[in-house]
Amino acid sequence: MTHAEQQNEHLAPPMSLSRRTVVGTGAAAAIAGAVAGPLAGPAPARSHGSGRPSTDGRDLVLKNGRIHTTNGRHDIVRVLAIRDGRVVYAGDTLSAALRAVPDRTRVLDLRGRTAIPGIIDNHNHLVLMGNRPGRHTPLENAYSVADVQRTYRARARGVPSGEFITTIGGFHFNQFTEVRLPTLAELDAAVPDHPAYISVGFSGPSVTNSRGRAFFETAAQPVAVGADGSIAGGQETGRATLALRRTLTFEQRRRGALDAMAYALGLGVTTHLDQGAFQATGTPSDGAAHEDNYTMHLPFLSLYAQGKATVRLRINFLHMDTDPALPTLTDRLNNQFPFFGDDMVRTGGIGEFVAAGIGATWLEAAKKVARAGWRAEVHSLSQTDFRTEIEGFEAVDAETPITGLRWVVAHVPFITRDYVDRLKALGGGLSLTGWRYLTGTATAAGPPFRMIVDSGIPAGMSSDGMQIAPMNPFIHAYYATTGRNALGAVINDGQQISRRELLDLYTRDNAWFLGGPDDDQLGTLEVGRLGDVAVLDRDYFTVPDDQLRQVSSVLTVVGGAIAHSTGRVDL
Repeated sequence: MTHAEQQNEHLAPPMSLSRRTVVGTGAAAAIAGAVAGPLAGPAPARSHGSGRPSTDGRDLVLKNGRIHTTNGRHDIVRVLAIRDGRVVYAGDTLSAALRAVPDRTRVLDLRGRTAIPGIIDNHNHLVLMGNRPGRHTPLENAYSVADVQRTYRARARGVPSGEFITTIGGFHFNQFTEVRLPTLAELDAAVPDHPAYISVGFSGPSVTNSRGRAFFETAAQPVAVGADGSIAGGQETGRATLALRRTLTFEQRRRGALDAMAYALGLGVTTHLDQGAFQATGTPSDGAAHEDNYTMHLPFLSLYAQGKATVRLRINFLHMDTDPALPTLTDRLNNQFPFFGDDMVRTGGIGEFVAAGIGATWLEAAKKVARAGWRAEVHSLSQTDFRTEIEGFEAVDAETPITGLRWVVAHVPFITRDYVDRLKALGGGLSLTGWRYLTGTATAAGPPFRMIVDSGIPAGMSSDGMQIAPMNPFIHAYYATTGRNALGAVINDGQQISRRELLDLYTRDNAWFLGGPDDDQLGTLEVGRLGDVAVLDRDYFTVPDDQLRQVSSVLTVVGGAIAHSTGRVDL
């Protein structure tokens, strides 16, 4: 089974434009040079700023909240103060908080709302989401065709007539009552003045409306569209996606990057460890997970350079060399620096692939990464691949110790306790995701959350959004704590964890996966740490299970700056 086949087996929050942040332009420019051109030689080092978002000369105090610090004692405080982007007070006394900050202070009354540290997603594809063609519109919390229609109507109100409204990945029709995609007629009824395109997973199937069909049937490589708007999965969906990508401009990619950031902030996700893409070929064989690895970051980095980016981005570099000489990986290691950047944007490690397959070439790639002293991440989807990968890690460690490098295996739906312990002995960790929520069954579920949390291995939570899984952390929370899939069936029974454990995995435990300068900067609301906070629209800890997937953020703070607000928190 190919990787794409394995993956395919398996917008509630408002998309408000977030406030500007200030980031050192030198760091973003230097990263841009290294990311865009690893084959051309190293980019020159440049000075860079602190990367802390602007607070407009003012500091921030949150009062009257139930603020979960996720520290070692799981303290819940009523008052939080942030100065110069960092937490300076976490307690219950407003007067003490005000003494910790200067005069020009914004005080926000949470009126009893639940607040948590800004969520860290240790494995996603935010950069791919930002480079989507059209006005990408997540359907993660659509539960019927009528919900899709409402979401598309709402999206169309802010989009000029004639522009595509699209959804590429991040959902599955299993979550819809009808267990099918909308039809051409249903999309026409929702957005008669816009072409529409909706595609499942990596490579479809997909569907379009009348305006979209007219576009696809006259494309350079025409697409076969059924009378009901259906487009077959595989090559036909590939042609459709390729036709849309060919229309993208750099400014549209920048706009898409801002939309992706704003969507994440509406969910309370403030830090993203992006795992890259498969190298695009510019043919219908490309799926939703393909992009140009050497240019796809540039729209994001231009926003950081201009102070317009609103989330923290950490960049892993994906490599799929088949040549035993490992040309692209070698050039990357020769010409790039790990953990280079600032608090807002920083390079990371190698992954989620270090080479194609898991054979001899892969093992040599892993050895090369270890010799260079980089963090590595691989992924496991089958019932056997984690064994080969962890045994490979052990072989690498025998030559070049990796115990301090924090090597990671991601997804691990079928991992067993003996291999968890072997990875733990190497100083490794496990990135967990609820991707089975969309298409998993009782015989193809996992990961074994309960066993992994009880093992004591470093573990953290991710979304793996936006191809085969939602980005929404609260959908993953629903799956991990209930074991239920999108159809409502319990498929991961016996492996459920508590909501508090899940929140720890998404916050304090995920700082381990960032590594480098981020190790003790993010994940908890403790004095000295970066001031990232999400104020939720309901109490995550008490809301009924059937509402857990709808939790969102009414106010998201990044480094003391209000990055997202629905207006429901009073100044």
